[in-house]
Amino acid sequence: MKNTVIKYGLYALISGFLLFGLPFFLGMGVDFDYGELVGYTSMVLSLLFVYLGIKYYRDKVNGGKVSLLNAIAIGLLIALFSAIGIALFDYIYTTQINPDFANEYLEYSLNKMQVTLSPEEVKLKSAELNQQMKDYGSPGFMAFMMFTSVMILGFIISLFSGLILQRKN
Repeated sequence: MKNTVIKYGLYALISGFLLFGLPFFLGMGVDFDYGELVGYTSMVLSLLFVYLGIKYYRDKVNGGKVSLLNAIAIGLLIALFSAIGIALFDYIYTTQINPDFANEYLEYSLNKMQVTLSPEEVKLKSAELNQQMKDYGSPGFMAFMMFTSVMILGFIISLFSGLILQRKN
């Protein structure tokens, strides 16, 4: 199990890091409207290694069988690698590549609110958003939130993969 987790975990880590950073590596910058789509797509693609790792373990290592609990454990360990890769890129991005990301996102959000909300609502929501960015806008916390998001998604994919791939004696 250990070798399978390490092998597929490293694939997930590298793909998560590269896919999450692909727009920046290609010099495309940040478009907040599609950035979320790119982020979730890169998470799901890097987490495909969860399914592939469980299937490999079942078929090549464990004689064609795997229990649901074993599948979930393998999947979560592989997802851990993916989460580390994505959180690492997020941290590097917000500390080295674009240290003003939090302020840029705050400005973008405030401008978007002004188009869709009444002036009273804008005033109230902007105060809330400013406080949230003050409380949670640090690069470390943002990377932690990205890590947590990937792990939650990884659990869901591990569960479904385990349900599909489980075979008992």
